[in-house]
Amino acid sequence: MRTLLLAALLLTPALAQAQTIAWPDLPESCFVSGRSATNDDVDNGCAAFLINVKGKAAGTPIKMDIPQYALHVEAGTGKETPVIIIQAEQNGDIKAVGYKELGTEQLGAALLKEVRLLGTKKPS
Repeated sequence: MRTLLLAALLLTPALAQAQTIAWPDLPESCFVSGRSATNDDVDNGCAAFLINVKGKAAGTPIKMDIPQYALHVEAGTGKETPVIIIQAEQNGDIKAVGYKELGTEQLGAALLKEVRLLGTKKPS
């Protein structure tokens, strides 16, 4: 019972925030899915990062729905920022996502473990 109550308390702020956000429709283009990002993707704002080793592409796409809604959770403060994931790649054990912040269209990158994935249906 105590675990269930704790889980409910931890989820409540995220759910409340998701309900107050004006989530847009997911983009139909300008994202990277099923492949590694290229320089052109980054230059065009369709990817937030490249994974290169010795000048060669070294990222492997992560199998997940792209684009999708998510919350970026800041490690130090727990602050949640609504984003749309536009790419997901890994190199070895490092898994990273690229995103666009809602409202600013600012690009960012984070470790996969730093985001809470919300799926492809508009959060309600």
